[in-house]
Amino acid sequence: MQEIDYYEILEITKTSDKETIKKAYRKLALKYHPDRNADDKGAEEKFKLINEAYQVLSDDNRREIYDKYGKAGLENSGFSGFSDRDFGDVFGDLGSIFESVFGQGFSKRSKRSEFEDDIALELNLSFKEAVFGCKKEIKNKYKKYCKTCNGSGAKSKERCKYCNGEGRVYSRNGFMTFSQTCSHCAGSGELIKDKCTNCSGKKYEVIEEKFSIDIPEGIDTNNRIRASSHGNELPNGKRGDLYIIINVEDDEHFIRDGSDVYIEIPVFFTNIILGGVIKVPSLRGELELKVPQNAKDKERFIFKNEGIKELNSSQKGRFIVQIKITYPQDKLTMEQKKLVEQLHKSFGQTSEPHKTIFDNCIAKIREWLN
Repeated sequence: MQEIDYYEILEITKTSDKETIKKAYRKLALKYHPDRNADDKGAEEKFKLINEAYQVLSDDNRREIYDKYGKAGLENSGFSGFSDRDFGDVFGDLGSIFESVFGQGFSKRSKRSEFEDDIALELNLSFKEAVFGCKKEIKNKYKKYCKTCNGSGAKSKERCKYCNGEGRVYSRNGFMTFSQTCSHCAGSGELIKDKCTNCSGKKYEVIEEKFSIDIPEGIDTNNRIRASSHGNELPNGKRGDLYIIINVEDDEHFIRDGSDVYIEIPVFFTNIILGGVIKVPSLRGELELKVPQNAKDKERFIFKNEGIKELNSSQKGRFIVQIKITYPQDKLTMEQKKLVEQLHKSFGQTSEPHKTIFDNCIAKIREWLN
């Protein structure tokens, strides 16, 4: 039997921390969730493995056992993943897992329902769209109970042969008689004879819809937007909510840290020697940066209230410029070399600080040897 690699399933490495594991799980669970992949058995199996991998790697004890002994070690310790469960059990577990990832707002499936009322999808935004806000069209798929069969999945039914239509099965132990709900008909006393031609016995239909939402200025990765009444439709006609999980793409130059923005600006060494003012790009145009004489490499300069707007606030973060001192990449011309030599000589002893250290060290060594 082929060994399962949980790290490969979640597309992470063995050194990944819990936050990375959670983020990878969230992304893949949304991608392969059966609500988003109706009738796709491959996605269904992938979804089971993703949840199994997350249950192991998000638990410190299970992860330690798995890292040392593999899945066999987990099975010896009592963990069997989803190998001995049916798919319905996966959905039962999913509620608690999704709550741990998305928060308590993500509701569990009702016991009387075939699916969860709340659903989720991931929305990718460009850096610009997240910083300044925008309007996005959402393409959503949701489930609603089939009206043709009234959510039964059947065109016609027959009496359950396992419980003889009573909905309960009985067993005797000595003089005691025990009864329990029939597992074949779930207590209804009936079984599907012919599947509904509209939903093929699934009990629900998958509906596609489009709608627009406003993305607020300053939204960030892992923020959620709740689209009320855009989730799955339950038998009573009420729809759950759609949770839109935000993923913001990185920018080539600007680096975001919450509401703060960083940028690295190359500064030629002559500007460092002379000091002066240079123009730097910001989120909303250009800023003037005063570079002091003899500024340090990697030194940072802060512009307050020039960063990203904070959600639910009028405040903006900081815009932070980090300088990187650069030097000529090409060979100096004869004229440039003479000018640099003249500048070097003009500083006298100051231009050769290494000589002082050299002289002191040599003097010390001579004392050691005498």
